[in-house]
Amino acid sequence: MQTKTGFASINGAQIYYELAGTGQPLVLLHAGVADGRLWDDQFAPFAKHYRTIRYDLRGFGRSPMPSGRFSHHDDLAGLLDFLQVDRAIVVGLSFGGKVAIDFALAYPQRVTALVLGAPSIGGAVPTERILQFWEDEETAVENGDINAAVELNLRLWVDGLQRQPDEVNSVVRQKVGEMQREIFLMDVPEDAAEMRLEPVAYGRLAEITAPTLVLVGDLDLPEKVEEAAWLAQQMPHAQHTVMPGVAHMLNMEKPAQFNQLVLDFLQGKSGTQRGTE
Repeated sequence: MQTKTGFASINGAQIYYELAGTGQPLVLLHAGVADGRLWDDQFAPFAKHYRTIRYDLRGFGRSPMPSGRFSHHDDLAGLLDFLQVDRAIVVGLSFGGKVAIDFALAYPQRVTALVLGAPSIGGAVPTERILQFWEDEETAVENGDINAAVELNLRLWVDGLQRQPDEVNSVVRQKVGEMQREIFLMDVPEDAAEMRLEPVAYGRLAEITAPTLVLVGDLDLPEKVEEAAWLAQQMPHAQHTVMPGVAHMLNMEKPAQFNQLVLDFLQGKSGTQRGTE
């Protein structure tokens, strides 16, 4: 299988992308603690069935953060235009799920199906736990303690609340740590500003009519588990599945199960009713 790589000039940014496979387009949106490498265990398997695209959002991986105002959902639209893709299946994890939801609201005609792994939701009120995490992370970064900032992210987003670091796959932990460290070290111009979708997604989820699979790990933060179930109830054509024994990085911890759930859903093998499988 041949992979095409390159940079697309999108809305003032140079967006790194990879493309492989043929057939219906499928795009992968990574989490905020990662870059396109998050999908290493999905890219080739999905490319056997779909024209699969993964890319580094601006400010992540090999896509630098330029000056100016932007929105990630408009960047995705620009990338699809660059690749001459009219409509796509959109798969997003965590922050990538937020981008996927925003894209589905801003460009509903361009989404054939959604897969949302423990997604964030634009406009949702953060919990006290998340607010404290952001404060602790910012303090560590301001103090120049990148190691501490990385570890805060690993403890919350990889380990979860119910496990110690030595109970988690060390390869997953190391890989997420490397990607998160690079994000902290990336240069961000002072005038770079992400513009949020207006109106925000939180009160508009019923507008999303594309078939949707919502996935979450049972060891993720309790608020993420609850939010995933609530999200699926708000969307008219959504299914909800809880993956056992994994936390937030569910596609990295159990890639074979994640891949099968996604492929079964996209190929119409997992039913059409809401509920936990």
